[in-house]
Order: sequence, then C-alpha cells, then structure tokens
Amino acid sequence: MIRPGMNCVSAFLVSLALVASSAYGAGIDPTGKYDLVTPPQPTDTPDKVEVLEVFWYGCPHCFTFLPYMEQYAKSAADDVAVRHMPAIFRDSWVAHARAFYTAELLGVQKQIHRPLFEAIHLRKSPMDSKEELMKFFEMYGVSNDDFNKTFNSFAVETLLRKSQVMQQRYGVRGTPTVIVNGKYRVSGSRAGQPEDMIKVIEALVERERAAKTASR
Repeated sequence: MIRPGMNCVSAFLVSLALVASSAYGAGIDPTGKYDLVTPPQPTDTPDKVEVLEVFWYGCPHCFTFLPYMEQYAKSAADDVAVRHMPAIFRDSWVAHARAFYTAELLGVQKQIHRPLFEAIHLRKSPMDSKEELMKFFEMYGVSNDDFNKTFNSFAVETLLRKSQVMQQRYGVRGTPTVIVNGKYRVSGSRAGQPEDMIKVIEALVERERAAKTASR
C-alpha cells in the first residue's frame, strides 16, 4: 500500500518491493545472489526447468549440501528436472566422475549416490581407485564384468569429455555449484549457506517457470 505523505521515490521503492514480493512469493529476491551464465547454455530437458548440480564426491561442502539437494529434488514440481554433473578440475577427480557415469549407465546412480559420499566422508575411504569402486559397486548388485565394461567404455569417456566442456561453459569455479536452466550459476560464495542456496534456486526456478508460461 502507498500511504499518504510518501514522496515519489518512496512510493516507487514500495512498488518495487511489492513486485518482488509477488514475483518470488514466500521465497527471496535472488538479485545479487547468483551469476549469469554467459552465453546461456541449452539444457537436456528443454520442456522443463533444469536444475543441475555440479559436484565432486570428494568435496566436503558437497557432502554438507547433499541433504538439502535431496530434499529439494523430492519436493520439486513436475516441471522441474533435477540433474547432477560431476566436476573434473584435476586428474584425481576423474575416478569419481567415471564412477558417477558408470552408475548412471548401469541404472544404479540413485542407489549409490549417497552411500558413495558417506564412504568417502564418514568412513574415510578415498574411493579413487578402480579396485575400490568395483568392490563398492558389487555391493549394489553390479557384477565385476559389467563394471569393467562400463567403467572404461567409450560412452563414459564421451560423458567425461562433455562434463569438462560444460563446466567451462557454465563458468564453474568450485563445488557445489548449481546451474538453473542453463542461465544462472548459484554457489555458496554468492548465495551463502546451503539453505540460502536452495532459496535462490527456488526463486530462479519460479522466474524461469513464469518466462516459459509467458512465451506460450
């Protein structure tokens, strides 16, 4: 409400606040809490709003962020696609990225995602050798033969190369980083704590949802 006695500047600021409140509902105004991906990148799910977490299994911050991202994925609307992409900043990160794509191709990624984090951060197992990972996958019903064929496959090599290319295009500098619909880069350095990152992600998803609706 614009009250009597307000000057034009005050009235304008109140109007802006009302617009922001309407646009982001019970969430927050994400302004200044994300970076733009330049240029915007196409997504793998153009019919939905894509939320892509770029992570590393060995990253303690990613492990801290894990329950927040899990809860977000569970509560995400049907028009939101939550995906993950392993980061590869060093050669020592390749084994974990290879494990992620091996699990994805073998259909066990959801089963092993949290346990692999826990093996590294709670049980202090580096899980960075093929032998360690093969034994780990065996616990989830993957035969050694299937693991070996997939772990060193052309398909996994292709996905690893794609990850390296896309993390550069997204401008990812650390983990965890979340890319919203190929346009916005959300990280702790800008958004703050994990719960704040989720609020920013939710606000940006709502922005993209509104844009998709308006373009129909």
